[in-house]
Amino acid sequence: MVSAVLYGRMFWREGVLADTMHTEQQAAEIADARTRSAATIRPTVPALEAMLFHAFPILDHGFVRVIDYMGDDSAIVQAARVSYGRGTKRVQEDAGLIRYLMRHRHTTPFEMCEIKFHVKLPIFVARQWIRHRTASVNEYSARYSIMDKEFYIPSAEQLAAQSVINRQGRGDVLEGEEAADVLHLLRDDAERCYAHYASMLNEGEGADPNRQGLARELARMNLTLNTYTQWYWKTNLHNLFHFLSLRADTHAQYEIRVYADEMMRMTEAWVPVAAAAFRDYRLGAVTLSAQMIAVVKRMLAGEPVTQENSGLNRREWVEFSAQILE
Repeated sequence: MVSAVLYGRMFWREGVLADTMHTEQQAAEIADARTRSAATIRPTVPALEAMLFHAFPILDHGFVRVIDYMGDDSAIVQAARVSYGRGTKRVQEDAGLIRYLMRHRHTTPFEMCEIKFHVKLPIFVARQWIRHRTASVNEYSARYSIMDKEFYIPSAEQLAAQSVINRQGRGDVLEGEEAADVLHLLRDDAERCYAHYASMLNEGEGADPNRQGLARELARMNLTLNTYTQWYWKTNLHNLFHFLSLRADTHAQYEIRVYADEMMRMTEAWVPVAAAAFRDYRLGAVTLSAQMIAVVKRMLAGEPVTQENSGLNRREWVEFSAQILE
C-alpha cells in the first residue's frame, strides 16, 4: 500500500471522492521534500536529482516520477572490474566497458544500480505491467482506502478496431459516430460503476446513517478496469532494461508504452552511457536465429533465397523480411 500519510488520504469534495495528490497540502509536502538535502559521499547524478519527486503526466490522469535511486554509470564499471581481481593490468574506458557488458549480456553489473518509481496508472495497464515480476511493488490498497473517481478515457486517435493480422494489436482507427459511441460507453460505464461503488460504501458526505456500508474490499470489485490506481515500483537497472525492451518497443500497447517512454527518458538522465548502449544493442537491435544468419550469408553470396528454400517457416520469413529486407 502506498503511504497513507502522503498519498493515501481521501476526502469528499462536492460529493465526489478526491485524492490529496491534487491538494495544496500535497503540493506543499512535495515542495518541502525537494528543498531538504543531506550531505552524502555516495555518487549522485545531477540530471536525475533535478527530476526527483516531479510528477511527469501520462495519459489523462496518470503520472510517473522518481522517488529514489542508487548508483550510476560508474557503479556498473566498478562492479564489473572488481570481478577481474587485483592482478589485472588491463585498463578500459568506462564507456567501452559498459558497451561490452551490454553487447555480451553480462547482467550482474547492471543489477548494482536501483531505482524507485511512483506511478499512477489505469488498473488494466497495471495488470499488464505486473507480469514483470522482478521488481518490488507496493500498490495503493482499495481494502484500506477509497479509490479516487478518475478513469482513463482514450483520446480519439487511440480508438482502433481489432487488428485482423495480430490478435494482440490494433487495426484502423474508429471514426465519426462509431468512435463517439465507444467514448460514450466508456464514460457511462465508468461513471455508473463508480456511483454504485460509492453507494455500496455509504461513507462520507451524504451517507445514510441508518444503512451499513459494504466492506471496501468487496465494493472495489465493481470498479471498471480503466479506474486509476497507484504504486511504488522498485527495480534494478538490468530488470528495468528488460521492461523497457518490451514496453518501449513500437509494438507494445500504447497505454503502457507512454509510461515506458517517459521512464526511458529518466533512465537516460540517470545512466546516460548505459542507456545509450541499451538503445544500440537492445532497443534498436534485432535478433537473428542461426537459420536467419545462414540466409543472410546465402544472399550476400548472390544466391536467390525465397521463403520456400530458406528453411524458415512463413512467420519467421515475415519477421525476417520486416527486419532485414524492407
